[in-house]
Amino acid sequence: MSTILYYISLPFLYAFSALPFWILYRVSDFVFLIMHYLIGYRKKVITTNLKNAFPEKSEKEIFEIRRKYYRYFCDLIFEVLKTLTINPKTLQKRVLFEDTNLFRKYYEAGQSVIVVMGHFGNWELAGARFALEPIHQLYVIYHPLKNPHFESLIVKARTRLGNGLYSMKNALRGMLSDRKKVTATAFIADQTPSPQAAHWMEFLHQDTPVFLGTEKIAKKLKYPVIYITVKRPKRGFYTIHSTLLFDHPEQTSENEISEIHTRQLEKDIREQPEIWLWSHRRWKHKRPQ
Repeated sequence: MSTILYYISLPFLYAFSALPFWILYRVSDFVFLIMHYLIGYRKKVITTNLKNAFPEKSEKEIFEIRRKYYRYFCDLIFEVLKTLTINPKTLQKRVLFEDTNLFRKYYEAGQSVIVVMGHFGNWELAGARFALEPIHQLYVIYHPLKNPHFESLIVKARTRLGNGLYSMKNALRGMLSDRKKVTATAFIADQTPSPQAAHWMEFLHQDTPVFLGTEKIAKKLKYPVIYITVKRPKRGFYTIHSTLLFDHPEQTSENEISEIHTRQLEKDIREQPEIWLWSHRRWKHKRPQ
């Protein structure tokens, strides 16, 4: 059944992806009305997350952030779909890579790096935009989908402009096999790890488990750690900002890398809260006793 659904939906997905942005945003406006006012998609999860993260904000402020989040989330869905067909010229217009000098310095020195970021802004468009720069080849660590057909579609969308992928469980193995290349490996580090294998810290006023893979691999391979944030100055446009966190990660103390990149993300979220993934159940685990 899933195979039939895939082949039926495939031409429609590509046709929809080929539509200009202005039409996609009109459709997004309609979907927003349904998701926000009729369905209330994950409304309880979003509201609870926002109230816990911003106890200082009034009910009115929380509801306004939630409304803006729904609008951003609907746009995000169609922008991600657009990655199936978007051309480089349009991508360069829509996503500004503010300063590539940091990456260029390491690239010219033949030094691979680790990129750490969160589900903030549009990480998919940012990854595609990175591929257009004459710097490191970007490899993204991701969770493969269970459905092999839609997994193939996602892989195609993420790699069509030249990026590579490592599955989560094979990330270190892949990085070791590609050590002769000059790569930038992207860790989206605000996912929810196993509570026993995580570093626990306060993040947005809540006990939060932090994925330690970024820190462990950076230390093992001695790759500089660069934090990227993808800001959204206006609808349909993004700006990539990069900050060097650690030039020599092997010299850091235990959990220092995890603490710093998590604090950077927290700062970004406080500045523009509506463009983080609030519908994700980030705080479903409790700190082990």
